[in-house]
Amino acid sequence: MVEFSRTKQEESFAEEVRTWLEEHLVGEFSKLRNRGGTGREDIPVEILLEWEKELAEGEWLGIDFPEELGGRSCSLFEQVIFHQTYVESRAPGRIPNIGVTLLAPTLVAYGTNEQQARFIPEILKGNEFWCQGYSEPDAGSDLANISTRAAIEGDDWVINGQKIWTSLAQHSDWIFVLCRTGTEDIRHQGLSYLLVPMKQDGIEIRPIFQITGGSEFNEVFFDNARTEKNLAVGEPGGGWSVAMGTLAFERGASTLGQQTSFSQELDALIELAKQTGAIDEPVIRQELSKTFSELQIMRYNQMRMLSSLGRGGVPGPEMSIGKLYWASWHRRLGELGIKIRGASGMIGVDPTPPLEDTPRSGYLLDSLQRTFLYSRAHTIYAGSNQIQRNIIGERVLGLPREPKSSV
Repeated sequence: MVEFSRTKQEESFAEEVRTWLEEHLVGEFSKLRNRGGTGREDIPVEILLEWEKELAEGEWLGIDFPEELGGRSCSLFEQVIFHQTYVESRAPGRIPNIGVTLLAPTLVAYGTNEQQARFIPEILKGNEFWCQGYSEPDAGSDLANISTRAAIEGDDWVINGQKIWTSLAQHSDWIFVLCRTGTEDIRHQGLSYLLVPMKQDGIEIRPIFQITGGSEFNEVFFDNARTEKNLAVGEPGGGWSVAMGTLAFERGASTLGQQTSFSQELDALIELAKQTGAIDEPVIRQELSKTFSELQIMRYNQMRMLSSLGRGGVPGPEMSIGKLYWASWHRRLGELGIKIRGASGMIGVDPTPPLEDTPRSGYLLDSLQRTFLYSRAHTIYAGSNQIQRNIIGERVLGLPREPKSSV
């Protein structure tokens, strides 16, 4: 198990993180404290990308990567300390840096030496930004239903099809694409995991405008898009196992920083309940107590899950336990917040002013309203709750597969 107590060296590491953040959240970055993050568009993407480059210059993007690839080779506990200290310092909500969190660890586990040397250093320097090409109009949580195809022509893969819900595609340099490359059309067989440059004539990006007015997501269309033949990760046709490995990395050490953020949200909600008098209602008080207890359980459970990472290797299907738990917990927190807030929670009155010379996009939402709306997506994206339960039942507990509906 990962222990909670810190050595002097680990305390020194935490102080290094705090000091660096204080020294660099200045100038153009000074107004970013406690801003940004999921569901917030009060900071332009361009500024958040610059902040990622600032982190890269401080060698904070690749703390868990080998030094020979541009990382710091930090221990698992040091990774946990970084993510917790980052949130505790109320540093800016990070843009989803999929290259760092998903693609680069996948290349370490499954990529060739040439692929690692080509892509990981550029990702950790903040020079190349990535997006994920998984979901399709008929393949969301049922990822094995994808129909985007690729075939070899000369020295290239030629790709045709469509991806959807692609976060920040309009700002990305590369995309990793799961597509069909074999003659077999049987679910998980004949799939390949390709690395594809976004800046080419064969790719069209169409923003999806949400009901809140934002456009974080996109449709991506491939019309004879090309990538080099040697940019398939793993064996051609064996992309399903690589894709599952990528999803497992999504649930690693950064989740404990996420839980620190959850703790801050719960503290703010308890304070609101005190201000409104809702804390005096027995049912509300009981729900807040239950929510607090569940957050502690979440933390202990995730530390147990991360113990497997400390022993090395690719995270296993047991990581779905943490995803199911925290997604459901955060959604309940959002619902409880609106219950405590009452009717005023239905009105957008974000008190946070926009950054200077920055147009505000979307509805005016305060932090509680954002939690309510965006936590509902947690139980859907990266595999819905039903999918997580299936994974736990079938791949962790060894239960029979769920019967397929005949409808």
